Amino acid sequence: MVRSLFVLLFCLLLPQLANASEFENLGLTGTQRGIYCVLIFIIAYGFVMTEEFTHMRKSKPVILAAGIIWAHAAVLSAQAGVAPNDMHAAFEHDLKEYAELMLFLLVAMTYINSMAERNVFEALRSWLVRKQFGYRKLFLITGIITFFLSAVADNLTAALLVGAVVLAVGADNPKFVSIGFVNLVIAANAGGAFCPFGDITTLMVWQAGYAEFFDFFKLFIPSLVNYAVPAAVMYFAVPDEQPIATNEEAVKLKPGAIVVCAMFLGTIASAVSFKQIFHLPPFMGMMTGLSVLMLYGYYLKMYQRAEGEEGFDIFKKVSRAEWDTLLFFFGVVFAVGGLGYIGYLELLSNGMYTGLGATTANILVGIISAIVDNIPVMFAVLNMGVDMDLYQWLLVTLTAGVGGSMLSVGSAAGVALMGASNHKYTFFSHLKWTPAIAGGYAASILVHYLING
Repeated sequence: MVRSLFVLLFCLLLPQLANASEFENLGLTGTQRGIYCVLIFIIAYGFVMTEEFTHMRKSKPVILAAGIIWAHAAVLSAQAGVAPNDMHAAFEHDLKEYAELMLFLLVAMTYINSMAERNVFEALRSWLVRKQFGYRKLFLITGIITFFLSAVADNLTAALLVGAVVLAVGADNPKFVSIGFVNLVIAANAGGAFCPFGDITTLMVWQAGYAEFFDFFKLFIPSLVNYAVPAAVMYFAVPDEQPIATNEEAVKLKPGAIVVCAMFLGTIASAVSFKQIFHLPPFMGMMTGLSVLMLYGYYLKMYQRAEGEEGFDIFKKVSRAEWDTLLFFFGVVFAVGGLGYIGYLELLSNGMYTGLGATTANILVGIISAIVDNIPVMFAVLNMGVDMDLYQWLLVTLTAGVGGSMLSVGSAAGVALMGASNHKYTFFSHLKWTPAIAGGYAASILVHYLING
């Protein structure tokens, strides 16, 4: 089950979110239809969480749920005497959000696929394998690489790329693979929390305008603590041995690999500039970067054909985007948006933020993210229209980003690595380290308070 993407490349960006007050919700949460919509969402998300066992792609149940929820919302709207144009405005708001999100993600995924095709990630994996580091040194190296890589790529991509290294050198040592994968999950989630491009939830907060681009770097030390605490505990459980030597040959980069990497960084800078300088949605900067890649791809295709090789085809890279993830986000945006229009987000906001207080509620958001994907959780928080200061918005960004590390099913990285590990990394092997991970979670919140409070 690949939940948030490719997610998240990181790469990714949620469009500008409107305040909850922009549309008047129906306030019909106690109706039979309203309760039925909640049950539909719960059932659909149950299928998402069990994707590893049912092998049903996560996009299928949430899209169906979104359609059913909005159909009932339309009926409730008519019964309440709401003008069709008002209901359409709320619906079209969700459509605008998804369209901007999809375009941003599509560009990010296309760049990742292009770099993979140019052997960028395979060359990194080959280099690490050939260096013949000991298990303990490799534990630290892979964790640190994943931590920083996930700040510019999503946690899923970072975990899978470095996970291939752990699998390669630990083929004869299941214990190292198991603990190494736990380390990668924690590092990937922590690394994505301090950079706007590192996690979809971080991008959501940035796009909604609750924090400026450089505000998120205030979370660097809390994120580092979140990773370092459990890593320090696990380090002494890593086998103090040397992996079996390998004769693997070095993987060579294909022509244009470095240029594509540079263009990806330039595209990220373009997305930031379009928002910070021109006050335009970041997806426009991403699309501009895609156009540059398409033009360079044309040059590569002509060059390779002249050399008698198969040409670089940019549209093949577009077609290989993680469409299941893109459609999953469609279902999440519309399902949560429909429940919000009925009135459930306001009800949840009153129960959590008004009843418990912002700090307690934001810490709870992280705990919930260990069970439920953090995308719908953060999307719901942003659409509640909660009035919080920068410290609290950074707190919920941190907790939503790293809370999923407490369980293997709490993030896309954990779920994907369970599937890739050939049963060496499981739910229960991760659960063994949950107390240490929870200690890192608490420590990161404390450090955030001491530094930014």
